[in-house]
Amino acid sequence: MKEVLQELTIKNFAIIDSLALSFEEGMTVLTGETGAGKSIIFDALGLLIGGRGSADFIRHGEQRLELQGLFSFHETNTACKELLDENGIEFNDNEVILERSLHKSGKNTCRINGKLVTTTFLRQLGSRLLDIHSQHEHQELMDENYHLPLLDRFIGNKIAKRLENYQTAYENYQALQKEWQNWTKNEQEIARRIDMLHFQQEEIQNAELTLEEEDQLLEQKTLLMNFEKINDSLQGAYNALLGEPGGIEYIGEAMQQMQSVADLNTDYQALTESVSSSFYILEDAASQIRQSLDQLEYQPGTLEQIEVRLNELNQLKRKYGKTIEAIIQYEETISTELEKLTNSETHIDQLEEKLAKQKVALEQQAEEMTVLRKKAALELEQQIQAELKELYMEKAVFQVQFLEGKTLGPLGQDHIAFYITTNPGEPLKSLAKVASGGELSRMMLALKTIFSKHQSVTSIIFDEVDTGVSGRVAQAIAEKIYGVSIGSQVLCISHLPQVAAMADHHYYITKHTENDRTSTKVEILEENEKIDEISRMIAGIEVTELTRNHAREMISQAGKVKTAVK
Repeated sequence: MKEVLQELTIKNFAIIDSLALSFEEGMTVLTGETGAGKSIIFDALGLLIGGRGSADFIRHGEQRLELQGLFSFHETNTACKELLDENGIEFNDNEVILERSLHKSGKNTCRINGKLVTTTFLRQLGSRLLDIHSQHEHQELMDENYHLPLLDRFIGNKIAKRLENYQTAYENYQALQKEWQNWTKNEQEIARRIDMLHFQQEEIQNAELTLEEEDQLLEQKTLLMNFEKINDSLQGAYNALLGEPGGIEYIGEAMQQMQSVADLNTDYQALTESVSSSFYILEDAASQIRQSLDQLEYQPGTLEQIEVRLNELNQLKRKYGKTIEAIIQYEETISTELEKLTNSETHIDQLEEKLAKQKVALEQQAEEMTVLRKKAALELEQQIQAELKELYMEKAVFQVQFLEGKTLGPLGQDHIAFYITTNPGEPLKSLAKVASGGELSRMMLALKTIFSKHQSVTSIIFDEVDTGVSGRVAQAIAEKIYGVSIGSQVLCISHLPQVAAMADHHYYITKHTENDRTSTKVEILEENEKIDEISRMIAGIEVTELTRNHAREMISQAGKVKTAVK
């Protein structure tokens, strides 16, 4: 099974009310007049694979938009499999269904094969299924900050794990550096901190806290506040049992009466045992009640002492923790910090030693990546030169320049920039300063062509990447895009008839109005319809038999090129 986007369903997205599309392998082109909604379809795809969402995307008058895409990926696409397995998402026949809905309220729901997932995970998987190339990437190509990630992308797996390990070590280094900076602040601030911690430690330690004390105090408080009630109840119970006459006296009489007939019948024997048992239990209870009465003593000052202590505990809880246990833990924490602060010079020395060791290790990891990058940069230069030659920039010279100054950063110690000269005799200059729109289109297409051989994605999308070109350059771009489609499914929006002629499948997009509402409609073109559409792209508004013949010839020539490429 090849890797393809098989189906796409869009509901209530921008001017699209409802749209269901099926896609095939190879190269698919989408054409239509400006404003018909071609790029909107790719915008929807970008949102489906985790792009930034907004309620503004929802079609006017509707409450939510819904997107769904069915993707199949190759058996060898281990990146997709590992991601799905790690997140417990089941899949059959190497297929996944991505779903996303956005509500006016701001609610965002993402699902993969029916299971709810985060937008972050949707983006992680989506990046392994779709590679969307738009004019926005031209802007990225103009920004030198993106050049190093592009080089790393070209290197691929050889540097990916090294970079991951380096970034983990770099984060640890930064955390240690921040700790060192906190410890080397001015001495007055450290002195104030020590005084405050000493005060807090002394206040907690002087309180002599125990975990059980508060519960015990509350229990004593309850007993003292109910002293009179307890005394009256105990006295009443005792009088009822042993007073004149007492309840136990009658039970004792009942016990004696039953004992006189116990031997006559087994039922009487059982009743006698029950009465006897009750008598002795109550007699023991009466003894305990008497003992409690004797011990009961009201101490007016004790309740006040308990209130004072409980108030002290509550003040400590307001300052240092919600529970006595939390206060004790806090005291342990500040004791550790106090020890470090008191011996700050020793601690700072230890931190500086750790920083030095970690920096050496980081520099070694960074240097290993530099070696890989410099070797790969030469390969990328050669491959870019070859691709540009095929795109009629044979006199262009492309170079990856490693800039001066090795400063450790999130990506290592390297700072690179893409340099180019398009005219012989002219010096190399930053790509951002010399490249025209058409040259940038060809540069990006060259990069995509190279990267498509190094990455495993289901589909590559080109959104009007042919801006600023025409003639033989347009034909070269068309052939280059078709070349990419041999290894990966390609979906392409284009205004160039040369690109449309090379396509295996052609979708025509129109915009129509019904009941004062605008909607987008998509239809796949048959051969004669394809000829008419390419003819329109050649001639503009008026289509003549001459332009149709030109379109037929263009499709025929494209067929010969495709046969030769395959």
